[in-house]
Amino acid sequence: MIAPFHIDIPQADLDDLHDRLARTRWPNEIIDAGTDYGFPLARLKELAEYWRTSYDWRAHEAKLNELAHFTTEIEGQNIHFVHVRSPKPDALALVLTHGWPGSFLEFLDVIEPLSRDFHLVIPSIPGYGFSGPTHERGWDVTRIARAWAELMHRLGYERYGAQGGDFGSGVSQALGAVAPDRVVGVHVNYLPTRPDPDADVALSATDEARLDKIKYLMANRPPYQALQAATPQTIGYALTDSPVGQLAWIAERFAQWTDPRSPIDDDRMLTDISLYWLTATAASSARLHRETTRGVTPCPVPLGVAVFPRDITQSVRPLAERLYDIRHWSEFDRGGHFAAMEVPELLAEDIRTFFLSMLDEQLVDQGRSVGISP
Repeated sequence: MIAPFHIDIPQADLDDLHDRLARTRWPNEIIDAGTDYGFPLARLKELAEYWRTSYDWRAHEAKLNELAHFTTEIEGQNIHFVHVRSPKPDALALVLTHGWPGSFLEFLDVIEPLSRDFHLVIPSIPGYGFSGPTHERGWDVTRIARAWAELMHRLGYERYGAQGGDFGSGVSQALGAVAPDRVVGVHVNYLPTRPDPDADVALSATDEARLDKIKYLMANRPPYQALQAATPQTIGYALTDSPVGQLAWIAERFAQWTDPRSPIDDDRMLTDISLYWLTATAASSARLHRETTRGVTPCPVPLGVAVFPRDITQSVRPLAERLYDIRHWSEFDRGGHFAAMEVPELLAEDIRTFFLSMLDEQLVDQGRSVGISP
C-alpha cells in the first residue's frame, strides 16, 4: 500500500534541539589551527548559533510539504519518496537517488526543470530521513535497488531511468543490474574509477593526475569513511546525542566537497542536517558504508556520466569505458560533489540530454525492428 505522507515534526523535538544547542560544551582549539585538525571552532559556533536562533525549520517544512510525499513498506522497511508527475502523460519516469550525507533535499532545484519532460520519483534511502532507521543487516546498494524496482512497479512504471551521485550512483547502477529489462539507462555524477595495472589504455596527463588522486584516497581512507564503515554504531551514539556533533560531522563534508564557486547556502545545508537530527538516523545512515563494502554488480545498461571538477574524485574515461557501456560523457568547469544543489541547471540539462537520447535510440531500434529506416 502507498500512503500520502505529511511532514510535521513535533514542536517538542524542535524545542529539545534548541535546548541542546544552547547547552553545548565546546572543546578548545589550537591557535591558528585552521582546518589542520578538523572543522574550525569559530565557523562551527557561527553555524550552531544560527541554527539555534535564526534558522526556521517550520518555514522549510512548509515549503517541503508543497511536494507530494508518500510512504510504502517494502521488505519490512518503510520507504519515503516524493512523486512528481510531468505534464506530459507519456513521459519517461526517472528515479533520483541521493547519497551520504545528502537526502532527497538534494534534488529540490532540479525538480522543476526535469519534470517538464520526466515523471520523477525521489526516494529516501532506507536508514535515511523519513524512511527511518533500518532494523536488520543487509540493506546494501543492491538491496536498495531491488526495493526501487519494486517501488517503480507499484507506481506503474514499466520503463524508467535512474540517476544519482555518491551512494545514489551505486544504487542507480545496481538498479540497472537488477532490472535491466526496465531501466533504459543510468546517469551518474559520481563514478570512481580504480587503477587497473592490466589495462592497456592510453592515459592523458589529466587522466594520470586524476588516477594519482584516486590512488592517494585509496591509500589514505578519509576518517569519516573509515569510522562509518568499521563502527557506525559507535559514532552514531555521539551524532544522535549531540546536535553540534551532527552539525560538525556533516558541515565538514559540505565545506570540503563543494566548489567555492557554487556554494550551498547555510539554510539549505541546515535543512539537510536537521533532517538527520530530527529523524535520529545518524547511525542507520552510516551503516550503508559498512553494508556496501561487498561491492556492486556491474551495470549492464547504457551509462551517462557527468564529471564535476571539485568532486571527491573525477572519473578516468579510458578506464571507465572498459567496464561500462558509456553513451554520454560531460566534463564541467564548475561544481562539486553536491551537483544537484550546487549547479542544478547544469546537472538537470545533462540528465535531460542523456535520457532524451536514450529515448531517441529506442525509437530508432523500434523502427529497425519493423523495417522502417531511421
